[in-house]
Amino acid sequence: MTETNGQHDDPTAQIARLREQVEALMKERVTPAVTEMAGCAENMVNSAAGVVRDQAQMISGHVREQPLIAVLLAAGVGYLLGRATH
Repeated sequence: MTETNGQHDDPTAQIARLREQVEALMKERVTPAVTEMAGCAENMVNSAAGVVRDQAQMISGHVREQPLIAVLLAAGVGYLLGRATH
């Protein structure tokens, strides 16, 4: 048992104090850090979604401009994938 201010603390009181300290640390440091990381992750996802959307629009524009090349390219890629898997 430890002595605090001349009194002996029982293990239950020690555990209660430790629990309070852990909860305080969670509120002060961990929760804000997790919130900040979640915000950063959300920004990155939104940014990546924007890039994918822009790329899809660009590719779609190329396909509309040159449909024959797009069909030939897709056929060539399909052929190569078929050969690679067999």
